Amino acid sequence: MEKLFKLEIITPQRVVFSSLVRQVQAPGIGGRFGILYNHTPFLTTLQIGAIEVDTEEGKKWFATSGGFAEVMENKMSILVETAEEAGEIDVQRAQAARERAWKRLHEEKTADIDLARAQAALARAINRLAVAEQRARS
Repeated sequence: MEKLFKLEIITPQRVVFSSLVRQVQAPGIGGRFGILYNHTPFLTTLQIGAIEVDTEEGKKWFATSGGFAEVMENKMSILVETAEEAGEIDVQRAQAARERAWKRLHEEKTADIDLARAQAALARAINRLAVAEQRARS
């Protein structure tokens, strides 16, 4: 019998994904990490990045913002501000967001620009585009 564990990806608005999976790769603050069946319990912080999920039906990718991941008793819970499955990403909207954020960082040299917010917006847009591209390649 194949060894699967439960994964839930949850945002404040909804449960984005809930299913049995083989493996999860996620963007931890200290770098990417992988989870398999019977993993040691732990809690970690996540950064903006792609979550790769290996399911019985194949691989799925999710673009996520920062958050937390908890692993306990063959269940992984990922709590993030935003999460989009690769097929749900509006590529044109993500490209427009990337361009707006880039302009804010490089063209709008005013004192009232929130640099950290503009950098985070750029990172989120780039991540969304990378996840959409990953799905297109698979």
